[in-house]
Amino acid sequence: MNTNEASEAAQETAGPFKARAALLVSILAMILAIASLGGSNSAKDATQHNILAANAYAFYQAKNIRQTAYKIAADELEANLLKSGNAGAETFMRQKLDDYRKNVTRYESEPENREGKKELMLIAKEHERERDLALRKDPWFDSAGALLQIGIVLASVAIITATPALLYGAVVLGAIGAISTANGFLLLF
Repeated sequence: MNTNEASEAAQETAGPFKARAALLVSILAMILAIASLGGSNSAKDATQHNILAANAYAFYQAKNIRQTAYKIAADELEANLLKSGNAGAETFMRQKLDDYRKNVTRYESEPENREGKKELMLIAKEHERERDLALRKDPWFDSAGALLQIGIVLASVAIITATPALLYGAVVLGAIGAISTANGFLLLF
């Protein structure tokens, strides 16, 4: 067998190998794009829900401060009412006292517009849960991206060097990267 025949035999064997390796690179690149999209969305969701939770807590604090101010004003009116001897002043103070207590109660819970302290706390907790869920997903996408990129590099080197071991390594890393991508979306484990 001369060198030309050996070269032709090697090229015939390398043809299907290179085609499979190129197909693997394409598949890994597609999964990498999906993992990148999932990771980007997960990071955005975490940031968005963190901001929404902080806003709900700030609104809760504002309601709490206003509610406390009304409680103090009501207590002060009640004390003045006990000292007062003027019937007109007493009527006015009782009306104000009633208004202040209604506001205190309203700030505690407003189910019709979900802006009471009770509802705001539930909203804030829900945003925290959504944020935490997104934060649990994000590392899976990061790991998947790294594994898939390394798999693409190994498959590319396998094409150049026609080394099956590198291609098998790329397949293993790609499979782990694909599983990590799927787990980023589904959180199965």
